[in-house]
Amino acid sequence: MSEFEGKVAVITGAGGGIGRCHAIEFAKRGAKVVVNDLGGSVDGTGASDAADQVVDELKAMGAEAIANKASVADRDGAKSIIDDAVNAFGRVDILVNNAGILRDKTFKKMSLDEFDLVMQVHLTGSAYVTHAAWQHMYEQRYGRIVLTSSGSGIFGNFGQSNYGAAKMAMLGLANVLALEGANRNVRVNCLGPGAATRMTNTVPGRDEDLSEPDPERHPSLVSPAVLFMCSEDAPNGAVIHASGGSYFRSEVWVNDSVDLGSEATFEDLLEHTDKLLDMSAAHPRAPRAPRPRS
Repeated sequence: MSEFEGKVAVITGAGGGIGRCHAIEFAKRGAKVVVNDLGGSVDGTGASDAADQVVDELKAMGAEAIANKASVADRDGAKSIIDDAVNAFGRVDILVNNAGILRDKTFKKMSLDEFDLVMQVHLTGSAYVTHAAWQHMYEQRYGRIVLTSSGSGIFGNFGQSNYGAAKMAMLGLANVLALEGANRNVRVNCLGPGAATRMTNTVPGRDEDLSEPDPERHPSLVSPAVLFMCSEDAPNGAVIHASGGSYFRSEVWVNDSVDLGSEATFEDLLEHTDKLLDMSAAHPRAPRAPRPRS
């Protein structure tokens, strides 16, 4: 029997692409799935019955599944996703924050509305849904949460200042929640996915036939990493990248400090530029121990 048998998994933005593949893989292993998707376009406009279609797929597989079409960027809508899971299945064990949109432009040409909207969906939307789920997971002393980051945030990508900022913020949110949830067996990790989807197809220079995705860039190849981060033996506070059947971890490393004392000046620091910037002997930063919380 799969370790996901009977678990309740909520996946946002699961009406297509990577999120749909996550839903299918959980359902294959006996999970009860909440498929959330507003059904809008890549830029966040419009709506459709994409979530219903995926639910029909899952039910045809013999799985238990329900649809939710709320926007993660709306507080009440985000809460309704978790409420629907609890009302239908009695609890929520797994949350995969996958919903997202794009409004790509260079920062010079980007409006602040375009910046705000992408931040609202990716960062604030993930926080809204996670906050609603957190209460249940904390009380039941069990939960697995995935926040979807991106190489655009972790490493940078031209023309995606809004998207990159939101995706790097996922790491900050995960770092804190991993500490706060550790004592309650709530583990929080970040995914860095890469796949051929309708979202990546909007990037200039990309024009792929998504009806027959490149097998080497198929969205389903991302899902093994998500299931790993939602397993019983999942890590906590990790960033796992998944693309084309390749999987790796990234983390923040630091070098040894330049210690100049309490009277340090700019001129003093200039004398130690080489040491300040030298990463040849860098090492992972020692993790902070989680503090007990009531």
